[in-house]
Amino acid sequence: MRRPRRLAAVFTAALALLLSAACGSSGNETGAAEPKTVRFGYIADFAGAAVLATADKQGLWAKHGLKPDLKVFTNGPLQIQALGSGDIDFGYIGSGATWLPASGKAKIIAPNMLGQADRIITHADSGITSVAALKGKKIGVPEGTSGDMILQLALKEAGLTAKDVQKVNMDPSTVVTAFSSKQIDAAAIWYPLIDTIKKNAPDLVELTKSEDYYPRLSFPSSFVARNELVADDTATVTKVLKVIQEADDWIAANTAEAETLTATFLKVPAGQFKGSSAVTKILPTAELVKLTEDGSVAGWYKGLADIFVAMGKLPQSPDPATYFTADLYKSASSG
Repeated sequence: MRRPRRLAAVFTAALALLLSAACGSSGNETGAAEPKTVRFGYIADFAGAAVLATADKQGLWAKHGLKPDLKVFTNGPLQIQALGSGDIDFGYIGSGATWLPASGKAKIIAPNMLGQADRIITHADSGITSVAALKGKKIGVPEGTSGDMILQLALKEAGLTAKDVQKVNMDPSTVVTAFSSKQIDAAAIWYPLIDTIKKNAPDLVELTKSEDYYPRLSFPSSFVARNELVADDTATVTKVLKVIQEADDWIAANTAEAETLTATFLKVPAGQFKGSSAVTKILPTAELVKLTEDGSVAGWYKGLADIFVAMGKLPQSPDPATYFTADLYKSASSG
């Protein structure tokens, strides 16, 4: 008489187990949905990786139901190419690559840090005391970079064009060598490379700096996304934006710690990015939203596009509304 009761108990336990498994069919013990994988490109420097380092440390990806698949790149244009081929979903570009989304190859979903590291420098004994005095002088500059952009802007404001100077295209390391050995009269280059130059030319003169043009014009790095993803999956884009915005807010409030955290994330010496925030303007989300609403952010991108037209990168300067998803950025901040 006991066997039927024992069989019934076994049957009941098995049924309960099956029901429990069915209720947990999402694939984990809590029944929560699996996180969505987002393929994210980045550059291994402070501005390019600080948000990712913070998101990792603060658990922001998991908080918003995402799982990052990170891939490092050496520059922005390669990431735009990877977005176009569908190899990544999101990426990071410096201001020098902004002409690519402006030409329709991707969408900018968020401004990042504002670069303030660029300078036009000359020798203390050159006799050059202003940008206007660069006329006819030999200037070393890495073409297509933010250094090239500040040179174009400074020349324009001084009533000059690139044809009025001897512009010499050099890679960044060559600029350092050429300036230090006085092979060039001036250079359009950036920190921390200028710190290296100062070891041989400690009394160099800074003729102008990127900060001189803020806020009417700035040099923002940006986060970008595939055109198709922005069009078809705004829910995922919004989640990524929330991760970016929350990370930005923490970085803005903890800049020194963010420098160390980024170094740890990239597995480089702890002091490698020390002082990086001193030549970078880091704005919290609330301020970026305000600057988006009053048109300042669009003005930055418009100003960059105008420079790209002068550089021959763009045939015309498009409306930033065609490539900067301002409404998505604002709505993500309020959700």
